[in-house]
Amino acid sequence: MNRKYIIKTNNLCKTYTSGGIEFQALKNINLEIYQKDFTAIMGSSGSGKSTLLYLLSGLDIITSGEVCLNDTRIDTLNEKQLSLFRRKNIGFVFQDINLVPNLTLLENILIPGYLVEKDRKKVQKNALSLLDTMGLKLETNRLPSQVSGGQQQRGAIARALVNSPSVLFADEPTGNLNSSQEENVLEILSKVNENGQTVIMVTHDVKSACRANRVLYIKDGELNGDLLLGKYSKNTLVEREKELLEWLTNRGW
Repeated sequence: MNRKYIIKTNNLCKTYTSGGIEFQALKNINLEIYQKDFTAIMGSSGSGKSTLLYLLSGLDIITSGEVCLNDTRIDTLNEKQLSLFRRKNIGFVFQDINLVPNLTLLENILIPGYLVEKDRKKVQKNALSLLDTMGLKLETNRLPSQVSGGQQQRGAIARALVNSPSVLFADEPTGNLNSSQEENVLEILSKVNENGQTVIMVTHDVKSACRANRVLYIKDGELNGDLLLGKYSKNTLVEREKELLEWLTNRGW
């Protein structure tokens, strides 16, 4: 059965210039990411994995090549068109969380919802439902500073999902969390994916990557490996970690 891709790139490149010197962060990336998949992107520090995530999500501008998301060439959109496209089609979870500090968790979720949906009651109902799903019902009216780091990140995931995006992007979403908070956030991402949400996550952590059914490996700005793990199951976590570690080791990780 042919699966439908939701993102496709063609010779995707990104070059940075600093002090008159050019650095090619990504080189001719060709890949397809499929609907309802949970894809992890791994690589050593400076390999280009976060750069790839930002280009796929339209948060950074490509140097050359193509990025197609939902049959739209996002690399051809102007700044205003791209901003509108991102609001409706993309959810992004940052490592640093980036919740607005003087807004409650509920207000942080409502604001991006209001930018897309005119029916405010509908947005409020959806936001409250998301907070409940994230286990944050009692924290609805608290400020980010009044809840734990893990609760903040779950609030950020709810914010990213409020407009029912085509793709949920996550850049090291557990990087600043302790082990119990990390497990909680990963469980949320797994459940979101089980419900049909496409998830793309950059991570340096093997245990986190094992939640994905596909792992892409970036090395020196190039796609260096593509591993299918199958659907996640806690019963197979040890086996998945062993398989992934062996695969990563063979790629010089």
